[in-house]
This record gives sequence, C-alpha cells and structure tokens, in this order.
Amino acid sequence: MGRSWTDSGLLLTVAALILALLVTAALARRHHLEVRDDFRRYILLSTFGFYAGGVLDVRVSHFRVDPGTEDNVFGLSLDKTLSDSMNPYLDSHQDKCILNEPVAVQTNGPIVFFKMDLKHNVVHVSCSKDWQNIHLYKDRSGVPALRSKRQSFAQASDSKMVYMQRRRRRRRRATFRLPEANNAGLAWTSGVVEDAGGSATVCSKLTLPLETKSDDMFKYYSFNFAIYVATKQEEGLYNLYFHSCPNYAPSSSYELNFNVDIEEKNSGNYLSAGEMPLPALYFMMSVLFFLSGMFWAFILRNSKHPLFKIHYLMGVLVFLKSLSLMFHAINYHFIEVQGEHVEAWAILYYITHLLKGAVLIITIVLIGTGWTFIKHILADKDKKLFMIVIPLQVLANVAEIIIAESDEGDKEYSTWRDIFMLVDLLCCGAILFPVVWSIRHLQEAAGTDGKAAINLRKLKLFRQFYIMIVCYIYFTRIIVILLKITVAFQYAWLDEMFKEMATYVFFVLTGYKFRPVSQHPYFSLHGDDQDDDDDDDGEVEILTQSGLTDGISKITNRSQPSSTAVGSGTTLIESHEEERENLISKRESSHEYD
Repeated sequence: MGRSWTDSGLLLTVAALILALLVTAALARRHHLEVRDDFRRYILLSTFGFYAGGVLDVRVSHFRVDPGTEDNVFGLSLDKTLSDSMNPYLDSHQDKCILNEPVAVQTNGPIVFFKMDLKHNVVHVSCSKDWQNIHLYKDRSGVPALRSKRQSFAQASDSKMVYMQRRRRRRRRATFRLPEANNAGLAWTSGVVEDAGGSATVCSKLTLPLETKSDDMFKYYSFNFAIYVATKQEEGLYNLYFHSCPNYAPSSSYELNFNVDIEEKNSGNYLSAGEMPLPALYFMMSVLFFLSGMFWAFILRNSKHPLFKIHYLMGVLVFLKSLSLMFHAINYHFIEVQGEHVEAWAILYYITHLLKGAVLIITIVLIGTGWTFIKHILADKDKKLFMIVIPLQVLANVAEIIIAESDEGDKEYSTWRDIFMLVDLLCCGAILFPVVWSIRHLQEAAGTDGKAAINLRKLKLFRQFYIMIVCYIYFTRIIVILLKITVAFQYAWLDEMFKEMATYVFFVLTGYKFRPVSQHPYFSLHGDDQDDDDDDDGEVEILTQSGLTDGISKITNRSQPSSTAVGSGTTLIESHEEERENLISKRESSHEYD
C-alpha cells in the first residue's frame, strides 16, 4: 500500500478523534436543549419508552415572543405509540398545525395537547378520547413514587397534584377540587368530562400556570409538568413534540427561542424500555468477540502454514470490536444509573469505534483486492479506492458520533443523520468494487490464459465472498431498521442484538475462509469440481504464496491413480525448470498415446 493514502487516512482519523473530543456530551436521559433562531414547524424533543412506574418531567423556560404576537399558537403534543414507526399525526399534519384542531377529532391514537395561552398566562391541557389514564402533576416532586418517605401522601397531593383522573363512563359528571391555599397561581375549571360527541375523555378544561418575566425588549414564558405512568395500560412509547403554528403559514417564518429540560426515568432506570437490556447485551457480545479473538490468536500462534499481515490485521479488528462493545456497555451503564454518560468512557468508546470502523473497511477492501492472497502489490485503482473509502468511513463514524451526542431536537440532528445514512451507503457500495474487479478479471482470464478451470473455481469463491458482504450490508442496514420500526417498543433492543450477531457471523465466516492453510480455499482444486472443457491432463496452479514460497507450484495429474499419489494426488516441486520438464514430458507422452 502506498504511503500517500495511508498518511491521508491517518490524518483524517486523527482529525475525527479531535472532533469527537470537542463534541459536547449530550447522550443522556436528562436533556437540556437550547433552541435558538429556529424556524421549524415542529421539533421532536424526546422519544422514550415507559414502563409502569416511569416519570416524564418537562420544563419549558425562557420562551420568547415578539411584542404584539401573543395571538400566535404554540405548544406541545405528547402522543403514545406501541412501536418506533412513523408518527401517524405528523404524517397527516405536514401542512397544517395539529394544535389548531380540536383534540376530540384526533383518532390516530392517544394524544395530549399543551396549548400555550400567552394572553391569559395559562397552558390549556386536553386529551383525546383514546387516552385511557393520565396522572399529571405540576412538577415531579408531587409524583407518589418520588415523594420522600417523611412526607405523607395527602400533603404531597394537596400541594403538587394538578390532575389525577381515570376515564369516566359516558355522560358522567366529574368535579375536581384543589385546596385554594396551596393552589396559588393555578387556574382550574370543573366541567363535564365528555367531548362534543358524547364520548368520555380523560381530561377536560385543565390548565397549568404559565410563568412570565419581562425585560426592555421581550416577554419570557415558562411552565413545567410531570406525567406519572402508573399502570400497565399506560405503558408505551411517548413522543414529545413542540409545535410552532405560525411557521405553517405560507411564506411565514417565526423565530423560536426557548429552553427545554427533560428528565425521563423508569423506576430508578434512566434507560428507555427498549434499551434496558443493552448494557448486558453489549457486555456479552464483547466477551464473545474477545474469546473469538483469543482463539484466532491461538490459531496463528500454532499454525504451521504461511501467515500473512492480513491475518494479524483480522485479529486486531476482532479485539478492537471487543473493546468498542465493552466501552459501549460501560457507557450505557452510567446512563442507566445517572441519566448521563461519563465523558472519559464515552471518549474511549468513540476512539475504539472509529478505529474499528476504519480497520473493518480496510480489511474488507484488502481481501477483496486479493492482497497477499493473490498479489502483494496494490494496483493504482486499489490505492485510489482506499483514498476514497477511508475518508468516507471516517466521515460516517464522525456523523454517527455527532448523532449520538446530539439531542433529537437539535437543528443539526436530522442533517447529520442524513449525512450518516448517505455516506454509510456509499461506503457499503464502494467496498464491493474490489470484489467486482476481481470477479471481472477472473471472467476475462478464464477464456484467454488457458487456465479456464482454475479461474472459474477462483471466480466461484470470490462470488461467495461477494455474497457474504452483500448479505451483511443488507441485513445490518435494512433488515435491522425494518425490525426496529415493527417490533413493540419494549423489544427495540432486538435490532441491536441481530446487528451484533450478524457482525459476529460475518467475522467468523471471513476468518474461516481466510484462515492460514497450506492450500488456501481460493486456490484449492477439488476432484469433484473438474470441468469438461479442460483439455489438459495436468494443471499447474500457483499456491497462496509469500516471499518464501514464490517458486512453489502445484501439479494435479488427473490420469494418475490415487494409490500412487502423494497425499491427495498432488506433488510439490520447488523449481521452475523441473516444472517445465514435467509438463513437457507429460504433454509429449500424451501426444504419443494419442
């Protein structure tokens, strides 16, 4: 491999590592999002799977509006789904603001509106009829599961609980009352718990206080609430969106500026329901890859066959994968117990993840070009491919790190996600080129160099490796995504499990095909695969060779009885002159016989 593309790849890797170190840590279940100069219609603030006992705590602060624009509609929507598929509400509201519609007409699933009334300093809360139960509190300190043991349930409920009501039967009246002494600033209205069509709803005419502050130029608003998932019927994947209705108008762009603090918790666990098994999964896969790497090292150490540099590179790849998974498991463990990761472990994970991605691409391309197995020098087009693929792979890994370190509501989140998907697909397509080049070369050589049978057998094995790569890419990039959006929210970890298992199977099959052997599978000649179009009784085929075995060739004599053959009917001759003499004598005897 040339020095130019190696140095270029090394510099890009170092730059990517530096960029990874400079990224602000944000991978957590305690979100702090600062929205500045944003003109989006809606912003996805959080997606989290809750089990019974989970708590969602949200605080919107420093929401700024321009003077005279208090009539505009802003607010939040919280919907609940059973899987991470496309949101039915967003699909049907790309050109109109969902907050401008009555909640009673929403029939695509449970949803709650938090509509800000900037003139009266209140937040109107309304639920669709599909929302069976809701336990809404002014803040998280009023949630029964989070109360101090010294504080009685009555005191906490009187001071903090805004609304806690199960679904009533149709046309049943319900009146709610909060102690006036502890309810200062809280607007509350009693009414009939049913919509216009007579269907009972969980909440009706409920309001939250909207705090205000002013300066010389702007007026700022803040409010907060907490939702407690009390029963199994309330479990699900909760999606929280912020909506800016003015930005839905044609040729209108209203500038959004506010802060959001979100904390999500599942009974002492900060991981989403579909992420809880991930720390154990990553740890077990790390151990599996480590043991496999030790077995590979044992094979290399005790091998009596020629070893090549790529064999050691394959071992390095397995250990890098093991380290990456180990640091990933530790990273998720700290998120599980603290709600955010420890930067030191996160940086170690990102470094090993970058190195693993680069080494994986290099290994696949080197095997595809036949380096050390077929040839010892890379062609110019191979070097150019490395100069393209390695920077793309580094960019894909950097994009993946930025996505992990960003909140879903960041403006750059969707951009980097699109960059990652595009670059990752380009890398996957690019690594197929060297295998395709080798297959094309063998196809052309099969009919021109007089060794059609040998080249066709090589071609068959190259196609097997090509199919392995295609299946690996297809499964880890497409099947896994389809699996993620179809399974229930609590089984979202299955996509990671299948992805890691597919990677492990790909590593094992590649190691098996390219293990150190005297007669490499790419060049072995089996008796049951003989071709009818081969006119010669004997064939000469160059073995997998290094600098020590350049002069070794294999002669297979088909007419020789197996009882007189040495081993499997092959003879190794260590001289080119002896090879020629044997071939000439064999051909002459064959002609005389004819």
